[in-house]
Amino acid sequence: MALLPIITLPDPRLRKVSQLVERVDAEILQLLDDMLETMYEAPGVGLAAIQVAVARRIVVVDIGKTEEERSPLFLINPEVVWASEELSSYNEGCLSVPDYFDDVKRPARVRVRHLDRAGEMQEFDAEGLLATVVQHELEHLEGGLFIDNLSRLKRERVVKKFAKAARMDEIVAQRRAQAAPQSEEAEA
Repeated sequence: MALLPIITLPDPRLRKVSQLVERVDAEILQLLDDMLETMYEAPGVGLAAIQVAVARRIVVVDIGKTEEERSPLFLINPEVVWASEELSSYNEGCLSVPDYFDDVKRPARVRVRHLDRAGEMQEFDAEGLLATVVQHELEHLEGGLFIDNLSRLKRERVVKKFAKAARMDEIVAQRRAQAAPQSEEAEA
């Protein structure tokens, strides 16, 4: 297994719509394992493939709080086939929008259909935190982020903050790259 780099806002790849998985093969199984390891290391409770720059309809989820409670779900081509009218609010965060949290309302209960690791069709009902996490991750597959559920003003503030941070990171990297050749010449 391998840790994968998680892409963050404002990376435009996060807005790509993910493609269906045609068949579950060794490459997909390896991606599932790598995504799970990456999610645990981050740490997080859900991860969509697009968050590791793979535009495929794949999600891993585990809401267990300890290693003993772990019970990972591997969702391939997942879809919500039913959602309750009742809503619940949860203070959400996202590995691709680090260190930002806000309340989001979503259906309190959902039924999800997906392929499992063996390529078999499965269905399960989810409520509470699991329902929230699954809906959050499936939103990624459509090019969405949880901040899209916030007011326009809040969303714009978050996007501006991350765009500014990305520009600053780029400036720092450019300055380091410019300084590196000069220091090598000084050593020679």
